Amino acid sequence: MKFNLKFLFITLFICTISVAQTKGTISGVLTDKETNNQPLPFANVLVKGTNTSANTDIDGKYSLSVNPGNYIIIFSFVGYESVEKPVIVKANETITVSQVLSSGSFTLQDVVVKSAAVNKQKESALLLEQKNAVDIKQTIGAQELSRKGVGDVAAAVAKTSGVSKQEGSNNVFVRGLGDRYNSTSMNGLPIPSNDPERKNIALDLFSTDIVEYISIDKSYGSRMYGDFAGGNVDIVSKDYRGKGMFEISLGSKVNTNALQNSDKFLLQQGPNKSGFVSYGVPQNALTGYNFENSLNPKKESPFGGNFNLKAGKTFNIGEEGKLSVFATASFNNGYEYREGLSQSVNAQGASLKSFHQEKYTYNTNSTGMFNANYRLNKNHKIGYNFLFINSSEQTRDTYFGTDRDFDNADASLLVQRGTFSQNTVFINQLLGNHKITDKIDFDWGVSYNTVKGDMPDRTQNKMFYNPTTDIYTIAQRTTTDNQRYYQNLKEDEAAANLAFTYKLGDKESGTSKGKIVAGYNGKFKKRDFEAIQFNFNVSQAGLGTSVTPNNLDAFFNQANYNNGTFSIGAFAGMTPQTYSGDQDIHAGFANIEYKLSEKLSGVLGFRYEKISQSVTWRTQLDASGGKNEFDRNEFLPSLALKYALSEKQNLRLAASKTYTLPQFKERALFIYEDVMETKIGNPDLYPSQNYNFDLKWEMFPKSDELFSVTAFGKYILDPINEVVIASASNDISWVNIGDSGYAYGLELEARKNIFEIEGEYTNKLSFGFNASLMKTHQEIDSEKVQKETNSRMNINLTDTSSGFTGASDLILNADLSYTKNWNNDAGIMATIAYNHYSDKLYAIGSEQKGNLVDKAMGTLDLVFKTKLNKSLGIDFGARNLLNPQFKRVQENTGGDVLVFNYKKGVTFGLGMNYQF
Repeated sequence: MKFNLKFLFITLFICTISVAQTKGTISGVLTDKETNNQPLPFANVLVKGTNTSANTDIDGKYSLSVNPGNYIIIFSFVGYESVEKPVIVKANETITVSQVLSSGSFTLQDVVVKSAAVNKQKESALLLEQKNAVDIKQTIGAQELSRKGVGDVAAAVAKTSGVSKQEGSNNVFVRGLGDRYNSTSMNGLPIPSNDPERKNIALDLFSTDIVEYISIDKSYGSRMYGDFAGGNVDIVSKDYRGKGMFEISLGSKVNTNALQNSDKFLLQQGPNKSGFVSYGVPQNALTGYNFENSLNPKKESPFGGNFNLKAGKTFNIGEEGKLSVFATASFNNGYEYREGLSQSVNAQGASLKSFHQEKYTYNTNSTGMFNANYRLNKNHKIGYNFLFINSSEQTRDTYFGTDRDFDNADASLLVQRGTFSQNTVFINQLLGNHKITDKIDFDWGVSYNTVKGDMPDRTQNKMFYNPTTDIYTIAQRTTTDNQRYYQNLKEDEAAANLAFTYKLGDKESGTSKGKIVAGYNGKFKKRDFEAIQFNFNVSQAGLGTSVTPNNLDAFFNQANYNNGTFSIGAFAGMTPQTYSGDQDIHAGFANIEYKLSEKLSGVLGFRYEKISQSVTWRTQLDASGGKNEFDRNEFLPSLALKYALSEKQNLRLAASKTYTLPQFKERALFIYEDVMETKIGNPDLYPSQNYNFDLKWEMFPKSDELFSVTAFGKYILDPINEVVIASASNDISWVNIGDSGYAYGLELEARKNIFEIEGEYTNKLSFGFNASLMKTHQEIDSEKVQKETNSRMNINLTDTSSGFTGASDLILNADLSYTKNWNNDAGIMATIAYNHYSDKLYAIGSEQKGNLVDKAMGTLDLVFKTKLNKSLGIDFGARNLLNPQFKRVQENTGGDVLVFNYKKGVTFGLGMNYQF
């Protein structure tokens, strides 16, 4: 018996060796055609008609061992066109079969989503994820951003349905809801604002070079912070995949307005071209004229440019470990010029202030990003993201005309204001993904971010001009008319995300039925703000002295200070006005996602948040200082349902409750003066409550095609608005304007290939379109405002109801793109994109004056990109080709009165990039 067993084992061993020796090997590399043939990890390789298969590794490599014979190999990946290739395998030989995959004419009919990583830069992959997700989401990836020639995140989100960007500012409106109703995150972690005026960071600070994709959530889910009503913009940083890469880009641009006025393009002295400054408040500003910067402007040559470096590499660590690193550094600058009317009028249309305004602008953006993603093995991954952004804007504004407060029949008024602002953002994030068991996953993330915002040495001077004598003299009605202003903001924010996921499986079939997610979010914010203004009180003798507007150093200097021509004062001496804010949010959440039937899936979520916010101040309005604080508990349910009408069509529903917090500056008793308006905080401001509803139908004819219709509605209790309050100077503040408001509308979206010639190389013409139609309404209750502010604030608005400020009834985006590739990686891509918004409310009318309305406007951009070979590319862009006139009117009873207008000019850009 022992002999027989021994003989059997020997026989089996010999047979096994014989079989192994006669097998052959198929190996190769899969690459992605639409990302310059970078390796395609986690793709599927299958021997047709067998169970023999493999997945490509992080470098796109695969290997299969098969018996000798004739086979057909199937290469596939989520969102890509499958390719079949015949091979002949001989014993003991290795056959190399490499393949390039692309989306091509691939359809979604036979897609099976596996737990492989998806290349989320591609439009087709993002659309597939959108199709399969239970909740409602909208994404725009690096491929689409490149095709449309989008340079920053603000311009990117403005290309999506229901989103518009306010002209002349960084404010983005989602479904008619502005800054206060939206939120911003990066890789799922919150990021702070760089501007004391805003809740959200300026999205145009983020270059699309650092973006993998952008997700815009318009429906609420329990994993998001509850301060939400319009939408959340999540910027997902680029995750490098592939072999080593190094790319350099150079470019230049010019604005037609700036070029035509180059002979008089003047900016204030002090700030340098880099956008970084080191000067601040002089230590002895009240004991002498000791200001560092000259008041005399200097001439500039208005030609901008950009420089960019990108590098990435993947390293093997051990048997399973992979380390991917990516870094980018860039600098760009540009010049703009505009001129037009800027005025305010009363209810009868008579002018209160009427100026011809000229604005000269120079801006910079310096960006540095580094990320490292380390995959220990298939179950564990950690990543670190660092982002540094320094942005600056230098403007010189001149206003020439009349001001009711400076009544002078013999002279006109000239106001000169020079402003430099520098905003610096540091973002640090550490993220982890862990597969604990086959059913349990653990995700975590922590961040520490710092924002610094400086406005050092803003200058303002007012002068009378007498045309009879051709003489300028200093104008002064109050000591604040001629001033130098310094402002500093520092905000620190720490955040943490923890989430456990438990997968629900069907015991009989073994298939997934859904998952349960539970976790914790924490966000801790601290802001410190201070400002000091030095006012120049000019003597009567000084007011009669002739001055030259572009040589004010001849008047404001140490000699004239010593002889008493002017004196210098400030609120509370050298002690600045200050306010500080602290906000802590602790949140616990849980949701269950479950497949209720073959076609119906749902997510039921619940979130609890404990919120505390306190604001303290010491300002010219409250020299002894004050404090205001509140604590709230918020219970936030959410529901999302998805019904698969067919393989290509979904019907979705989402409902939720959220809230909207007031911001620090809105509740601090601080006053901020601009040339045309003055703003004051309201300590009695409190949060709004929001109820949200969405119903969406969508169809995916092909992997890169989409048709969708969405109906949405929002009901807001105690909405917050910026309004003119009844005061001697008609100041602006923020109030809970009424008991309720609502917004509802329809969103339409279409992406369609007009023609696509199949073959080895791309030849495609595609069309994109989205539109949003909406209606907004809110009640106005002056008695409510008076009661809730203890009669400290009164409003006398013209109407008893209004729409939401910033909301357009109609928003349109359309683009037409042509793409063609040849051999040796050469190709061209051309896109023409159009954006239109209808009339929208800028400010609510008061004191019988009508509303201020921004009139409808459309813009047209052209982008042309060519790849001469695998390494060299040339880009050309033309922005704002139609050069429309921006108009703001006041809707008075007797008809619209123009109060603000200008043209931005056309901006042309030319760039070159080379990849080593």
